[in-house]
Amino acid sequence: MADEAPVIVVGAGPVGLFAALALRAHRLPVVLLEADPASRHRTGSRALYVHGKSLALLESTSEGLGAELASRGVLWNVRRTLYRGREVYAREFPPHDRSRGLPPFTSLRQSETERVLLDACAKAGVDVRWSHPVSEVVAHSDGVTVATDDGQTWSGSHVVGADGARSTVRKCTGTTLDGSAAEGFHVVVDVADEPGTPPSLERVMHYEHPAAEGRGVLVVPYAKGFQVDVQSRAGDSPEVIASPQEVLRWLPALIGPTPVERVTAISVYRFLQLIADDFTDPHRRVLLVGEAAHLFPPFGARGMNSGFVDAHAAADAIAAGRRSPAANSDAVTGFATARRAAAEVNSAAAGAALRHLRPPSTAARLRRRAAASLAPVVPRFGEWLEHAPYGPRAAMGH
Repeated sequence: MADEAPVIVVGAGPVGLFAALALRAHRLPVVLLEADPASRHRTGSRALYVHGKSLALLESTSEGLGAELASRGVLWNVRRTLYRGREVYAREFPPHDRSRGLPPFTSLRQSETERVLLDACAKAGVDVRWSHPVSEVVAHSDGVTVATDDGQTWSGSHVVGADGARSTVRKCTGTTLDGSAAEGFHVVVDVADEPGTPPSLERVMHYEHPAAEGRGVLVVPYAKGFQVDVQSRAGDSPEVIASPQEVLRWLPALIGPTPVERVTAISVYRFLQLIADDFTDPHRRVLLVGEAAHLFPPFGARGMNSGFVDAHAAADAIAAGRRSPAANSDAVTGFATARRAAAEVNSAAAGAALRHLRPPSTAARLRRRAAASLAPVVPRFGEWLEHAPYGPRAAMGH
């Protein structure tokens, strides 16, 4: 295999790193090009929830990988939902028994996930090139040529574009992202656990939090800290509400006294539902994965997790296509068709979550209020309020 043209993966985020590992599992040579330096520092917790199906996929691709991520993350075992300060749902799960295999999920900072994946790439023989921003990708019938900003060129059999929302690879294929951006935004504050204090393993969803002037609030634990996600209201300005001074003013009302040194990051995100019109190029040599191919709102944790499935499917298609040009065309077309269909499912699920979190009508708001009123006597209404913000559960495996 050493004399074969490598597969070029662009982007060393979690999806690109896993794509490289999946390709190495097929014994294919891989060059991974990353624009950032090796000393890069990731701010914020970012994508922190790794689904159980993702852990199993990573484990099956690279032995010990899923277990390593699970051991570094946390598994919260209490879920609570409150409506205007009153509890409408609460459930405590028994601690996970490691002898029974991988947990149903794990929660850790994206930078930690990347560190584990990068170590696995080093062991698998992935050739990682840092500080190599890609400037051009040219596909032809029997391969690809990639140029980097320093004037170097790289030849390969395929390119896996895992270079995120502003993907250069996607732009070079002429593919565009289509979809919508919802009004409003969310502010995410990362808070480190208090030294010497046991971490909270409660995930808490607040509808119309009274201490947040009726805004929605979600508190999610991860290893060594937790994330506070606050939904904006009409008239909110991200420059104001997400400024460090303003965050330090309103945050204690939600989580208690919070010294400034425990606030490790503040970020803003919007609800984007965007999908590339094609996940490959006309020559079937470029395969788009992760946020290069689709953007979903973070509720439901679909972005990185569906990106892992994209990456695995891309590696399978490239390996199958090595046999002949016809086999390559069939395999990559199958990848693009299947993964775009999965993205449509995830986007629809994200849309359902968005309509629940930001009710588009008075009737929808009244439905939430009625469910909260009935939850104490009809538990399934509380369960609906607990699960609805994440969209249909069946979509999460895509």
